[in-house]
Amino acid sequence: MKTWKKAGVTALASSLVATSAFAGAATVSGSANMTYTANSGAQDTTTTTDQYGQDGQRWGLNKSITFAGSGEMDNGWTVSISHTLLDGSSTGVGMTLDMGDAGTLDYQGDAAGSRGIGKIKDKMPTADDGVDNGLDANGTTAAGGVSGTVTGGATGFHYSKSMDMISIGLGYMPKGGSTNTPGGVGGAGASASSVSGFVSIDPMDGLEIGFGVGEKATAKAGDNSQTDDMDTVYATYVYGPLTVGYQVSNTDTYSTTADDEMTRWGILYAVNDELSISYQDHTNDDTTATDEEASGWAASYTVGSMTFKAHRNKGTNLGNATGQESEHTEVGVTFAF
Repeated sequence: MKTWKKAGVTALASSLVATSAFAGAATVSGSANMTYTANSGAQDTTTTTDQYGQDGQRWGLNKSITFAGSGEMDNGWTVSISHTLLDGSSTGVGMTLDMGDAGTLDYQGDAAGSRGIGKIKDKMPTADDGVDNGLDANGTTAAGGVSGTVTGGATGFHYSKSMDMISIGLGYMPKGGSTNTPGGVGGAGASASSVSGFVSIDPMDGLEIGFGVGEKATAKAGDNSQTDDMDTVYATYVYGPLTVGYQVSNTDTYSTTADDEMTRWGILYAVNDELSISYQDHTNDDTTATDEEASGWAASYTVGSMTFKAHRNKGTNLGNATGQESEHTEVGVTFAF
């Protein structure tokens, strides 16, 4: 009996070794990011007198690790899957099918990606995070952040293909519901699906132009099947160490006149291969409320696998609400492996 067990285990081990030759490749990568953050503005509007000016613990550390595996099919296509853990919690589970000349199709099963038009929602150059990072209207990060950007959803399907100077992207985020587990279907209360796409063109060296359209789910009283229409257009140009960009996005809100027109521009200067600095400006014109404005600068310096970054953003009338101000300053270092 012992001999049989040993022989069986040996045969199983040999089978696994032999099979691993067809399993493709597996990789592990990750990063650690330590920051010092200071906030003011919204955080100073608390109604509790003895809490004015307090914004909590300023030092923070997060770390992420990504497991990825891939394998090649008989027809030459490649299938890959990845799973990212951020601070021990799942933030990204995705599967990608690379069909060569036919393009790439991927599915994101966790709320950590972008679909369709969301891929080009902010194409402005920056040395660190964008002008909207860390800004919120009430100091809790729960409401009233920077408005007007378009979105194609975080989960679902995305198809992409590049042809010479043209690239296209199509996104589909299936409608959600109260029960939406693998192998199941959306339950009662499911909202509409989000569908969008974009085209980007590189007509000459350094110049990129893009345009995207789509519709996203919106929740209205008594009718969850409605959508908001959206579009965006951008242009970026690289000339030596200088990169400039300009973008306009529009959202036509269902059953209301509170539509958004966002305008954003940015400029980045690469001092050398290691050091870059940038500036961004943002305005969102809500047709029924106060205009929202934000601006910010950023800088980054890279040494090997370490990157030192800093940015400072400031916003007024956030969420298009009069008097809602916020400032966010962040300095950090990131180590990638």
